[in-house]
Order: sequence, then structure tokens, then C-alpha cells
Amino acid sequence: MTTNPYDDIAEWYDDRVRSAWGHPGDESDLLAMLTGLTGDVDGLDICDLGCGQGIVSRRFARMGARVVGVDISSRLLAIAAREESANPLGVEYVNDDAQSLSRLSGGSFDGVVCTWSMADIEDLDSCYRSVERILRPGGWFVFLITHPCFQGPGSRWVGAERVVVDYFAEGFWRSENPDGVRGKVGAHHRTLSTYLNGLVEAGLSLERLVEPCGIAPINASLPDTSKVPVFLAVRSRKT
Repeated sequence: MTTNPYDDIAEWYDDRVRSAWGHPGDESDLLAMLTGLTGDVDGLDICDLGCGQGIVSRRFARMGARVVGVDISSRLLAIAAREESANPLGVEYVNDDAQSLSRLSGGSFDGVVCTWSMADIEDLDSCYRSVERILRPGGWFVFLITHPCFQGPGSRWVGAERVVVDYFAEGFWRSENPDGVRGKVGAHHRTLSTYLNGLVEAGLSLERLVEPCGIAPINASLPDTSKVPVFLAVRSRKT
């Protein structure tokens, strides 16, 4: 079984994610945006890439999809499996690396969804090629990330203003906030063009971008997300 830094913070991370996604009132905006990009998934085969403890996997299963959740963290998958055992929805969980997806067959999925995990992946191009491989012709890939133009290394809030520095400095970085996810496990920063051009080069055509304005629950903890987008959501399709 492959391990990664999330194994060391699995229970802490589970609590943190549930505080943002787990309550019906808080989850509505983010999940509505995500499912708005995926469309109706009833009867579809969906891969939840970087599924973590399975919150999104289970949401799509409740919408009628056949879901395979993939993550590199065995401890997060153990949490997901524990919940599936207690409340079965038919979700299958697989310990695999998003850069290879070696345990998944080609052309197996109608859609792939990835929430927050793209910044954890070192080799983005390999991930894109793997996603393209497991998709059926015409299948879609939707991912949600913190906005790379405004959430990179050294960026910070100064009062109600967002200050951006070192946007072009791609590579691994670690937040100065030791109590945040990126302070604990770090992230791979990339420019917007790297994210989007990589899709095209892997054979995935860009269909839609969403930069949500003032989306909950982040407004409670940041000065003004109605002025600067915190998130970016992308929909692409296998050509």
C-alpha cells in the first residue's frame, strides 16, 4: 500500500474537511457548484480522484452513480471504508497513485471528479494522461482547486485586500500557517496556464471554468471572497 503525508494527519484532516463539507447548510454552495459542472450522474461510472475520506464519493453515490474512490492515503481510505461499512452506498475504494492509476482499467469511467487534490500531485502531466486513459470517449473530467492566481506561495490577506507574490514560481511550497492543510503537507503551485494547457496536451478539451464569487462556507473565515475568487472549478472532456 502506498503511503503519503496525509496518513500522518488523517483523523485531523477528516475533522477539518467535514467541518466544511459535512453539514447540509455549509456544503450546499460548493457541492452545488461541483454537481452543476458534472451534470446528472445517475447511472454513470464515476471515479472520485483523491477521494480522501469519501465525502464526495458518497454524495455522487447518493445521486445514483456507481463510484470508485481513489486515494494514495491508506488511512483516509480506512475512514472511507469504515463509513461505507456502516452505511453502504456501493462505493468501492482503491489505494492508488493519481499519477499512474495503475489499478484502474482504460476506458472504465464516464466521468472523473477531483476536489482539492490536484495541488497534492507532483507530476500533473502524468495525472492528466492517466485520467484521459481511464475515461470513455466523450467522458468528462471536473476538478476543483484553490485558485492558482490568488492562493499561491506568499499570497496573503492584508486587511480586505489580497496580495499576490511569486505567481510564476512553480513548484512545491509550504504555507506558513502550521495549523492549515498546506502548512502540514505542502502543495505544488502552478500557473493557470499550466493547469489548462496540460489538459489540452493530454487530449482533454476545455469546456467550462467557474470562479465562484463569495461562496460559503469560506466567507466566515476570509475577509471578502466577493472581490477575489478563492476557488477555480474546471470542466473538460475527452476528445
